[in-house]
Amino acid sequence: MRLAAIGVIAASVSVLVSYQPPKEYSPVKHYVPQDPVAVEHYIPLDSSVLGTNTVASGLDVPWEITWGPDNWIWYTEQGGRISKVHPETGEKRVLITIPEVLRKRSTGLLGMALHPDFERSPYVYVDYTYQKGAEIRTRLVRYTYRNEVLLDPLVILEIPGNTGHNGSRLTISPDRKLIFATGDAAIYPNAQNQQSPNGKILRLNLDGTIPADNPIKGSPVWSWGHRNPQGMTYGRNGNLYISEHGDAIEDEINLIGKGLNYGWPRVEGYCDTPGEEPFCDSIAVEEPLKAWTPTIAPAGLDFYGSTRIPEWKNTLILTTLKDCSIRILKLNRAGTAVIDEKVFLKGVYGRIRDICVSPEGDIYLSTSNRDWNPAKGFPKPDDDLIIKVTKIKDAGKLLASQSARTGNIPATSTNAESAGAAIYTQYCASCHKADGQGVAESFPPLKGAEQVLGPKRELIRIVLKGLSGPVKVKGVEYDQHMPAFAFLKDQELAEVLTYIRMSFGNQASPVTAAEVAAARKGNP
Repeated sequence: MRLAAIGVIAASVSVLVSYQPPKEYSPVKHYVPQDPVAVEHYIPLDSSVLGTNTVASGLDVPWEITWGPDNWIWYTEQGGRISKVHPETGEKRVLITIPEVLRKRSTGLLGMALHPDFERSPYVYVDYTYQKGAEIRTRLVRYTYRNEVLLDPLVILEIPGNTGHNGSRLTISPDRKLIFATGDAAIYPNAQNQQSPNGKILRLNLDGTIPADNPIKGSPVWSWGHRNPQGMTYGRNGNLYISEHGDAIEDEINLIGKGLNYGWPRVEGYCDTPGEEPFCDSIAVEEPLKAWTPTIAPAGLDFYGSTRIPEWKNTLILTTLKDCSIRILKLNRAGTAVIDEKVFLKGVYGRIRDICVSPEGDIYLSTSNRDWNPAKGFPKPDDDLIIKVTKIKDAGKLLASQSARTGNIPATSTNAESAGAAIYTQYCASCHKADGQGVAESFPPLKGAEQVLGPKRELIRIVLKGLSGPVKVKGVEYDQHMPAFAFLKDQELAEVLTYIRMSFGNQASPVTAAEVAAARKGNP
């Protein structure tokens, strides 16, 4: 593979300089966190009780949060700002605002990683989208930290971008390589094309050059077949994990290996359908450790190896957007299988974008309620937030004296909703919203839409086959992808379409399973 950006990398390497930071910014070796002053929410575990409190508020979608060498939390905001906040005092300091960042839908300033030897090499790696003529591009840049600001941007890599599917997580490997997770840029064939940098895990030296031991000589590609990675972390034994958005089904947790193919778009989740099995047999597709249908929109991911919260030791902690929760994924001893899953904080803070873990074992979360697709009831006036989750000392006394709200999954109601409403909530509400109003400039409304109220056979066809490209709804043009829902059973599709045609003020006739079956067979 030969990327146009390789020439940029080579040119950039020649201007690298070394810089010694001021002594006062050396890592603090003995930081001892305090219990939160005001507990907002309690999470009872087997023998521990955790509490949450807000560290920072009023942020603009803190997309990446990471523990800094100065024991502050460093974070990117989607609009183009890089800052840091003190985890105890809440003091914020802006390090840079990048003017060329393009903020549109899910584009913007996204991933960030800090050089592992920050005292000697005070480098901060970030990636962001920007406009280049008519194109959207993703740029990977290295900054130098000096006197509380970020300076001297050095472009390491540029790849195609889009208004979605940009991936864009960064991390540093144990052998000190820069790992960059990219999405397929909404062009599905990119993921299987080894000449394209999109839909890949890329591996670079920290100076931007290509490692000699990458699986494809002269290429940064480490693995391929990825749709839209949203979280990435290293665990024990050098294991690299990513969280990845599926389409309408099969969100994934993957364990990444050198030169492996993860299947997209030929395979979603496991190799378990007649259409997928021949491809898996011929290519040796790597299957996920965990997959979710209905989808949960997995986002930030971190490994928890601390004894501070013993119940969560040797787990992956996953944040979710659509599900508005954190998920604790227990790993086996080797880290090669997910053996248990628990869900906490569901719906409490809205969409949760990222996570980082302090050296002492405290957990920090960032919300994503001011992004392009907020959950119902969000954003709140103080969004977005960075939240601390920590073990509470003397929890028994606290719980006895205060009314504690638990973070466990709420008890399921006695199915007050119809079957169609439940299916709508699982598959449709995240885009078209609970009230059927859609998202301006992104997802069309279902309320009063001619496609909903018109001939049933056309609506069934749309849902069975999906949509890609421009579509006009109520006089407004939308250019967004909608996946096919042919995987749902005839009765399920009939129920959800009936719900849509008879809700949100719509008054249209119901859809029957026989009508769906006929449309599936191509009959009028």
